Amino acid sequence: MIAKHKVVFSNFLKCGIVILAFWFIYDKLSENNNLKDFNTILSAIPRREIIAVLSLVVLLMLLNWGLESLKWKRLLQQIEKISFWKALESVFCGLTWAVFTPNRIGEYGGRVFFLSPKRRIIGIVAMAVGNIGQMVLTNIFGAIALSFFIYRFVGLDYRLNYALIALSVMFCLFFLIFFFNIRWLNGLLLSMRFTRKYKKFYSILGRYQKKELLKILLFCLARYLVFSTQYFILFFWLIADIHYLDILMMVCILFFVQSTLPSLDLFDIGVRSVTASYFFSFVTDQEVAVIACTAGIWLINLIIPAILGSYFVFKLNFFGSLQRR
Repeated sequence: MIAKHKVVFSNFLKCGIVILAFWFIYDKLSENNNLKDFNTILSAIPRREIIAVLSLVVLLMLLNWGLESLKWKRLLQQIEKISFWKALESVFCGLTWAVFTPNRIGEYGGRVFFLSPKRRIIGIVAMAVGNIGQMVLTNIFGAIALSFFIYRFVGLDYRLNYALIALSVMFCLFFLIFFFNIRWLNGLLLSMRFTRKYKKFYSILGRYQKKELLKILLFCLARYLVFSTQYFILFFWLIADIHYLDILMMVCILFFVQSTLPSLDLFDIGVRSVTASYFFSFVTDQEVAVIACTAGIWLINLIIPAILGSYFVFKLNFFGSLQRR
């Protein structure tokens, strides 16, 4: 009887998650004028060209989340062996959860419920290691791009420019040193009495050696290059008067600023649009095209995967004693 109630509750919860995700998505898409602008811009371009370019961007989206799945599988190899397909399912499922939770925190739940119950909390810690690796690269490339931006457009005194460069170098080194010595965090937590009793959950931090962390960081780098390329393709395609180096600089700044601001995935498009509009205004006056491109990437990289991930929500096993159908 208890097992039957668990099945009913589990199915109710899955349906609730999917309905909530679709409601949030529908509500945001129905009032998104940026996507309408994107469609208007595309209407003036030959259909074959549109299909070719957008197909490439969508393929890069699949490559991006495929790389994330490989990274997730790698992060878990010391915790629980999972196949690439299971890793991919959990990644897409996590994206469905992410759209209606602050700072994409639901993505953790969407992934770890694919693991056995006793390893789920450890899985959250492992996922955090991967996210820290992605954050490290976002901050490094962002700091470098922001330094170039300030040098070109702000016009500081040369001494302040040198100080800014020195600060950027120290900033980048700090994140690299922290990531490659993430086991220090394990030691710090062990040194505090109130966290010591939870060591079985975070002790995984001590197992990541520098060689393994380098491999994880390379996955992060590959992902960074992929979604940067997506932005580059759309901006270079739709905004003729912008130099390709300016696109690269602005995209890195866009990722950097966006990563520092708390947001909800669905409302993240507003953050992206405002940020892109401000920084790109220094290199182009085509504000509508800039915002439209940003909205197009948001749709392809987050909303479409979230819709696809809704199928995998029904494969979740909230209670370890239940068998998946």
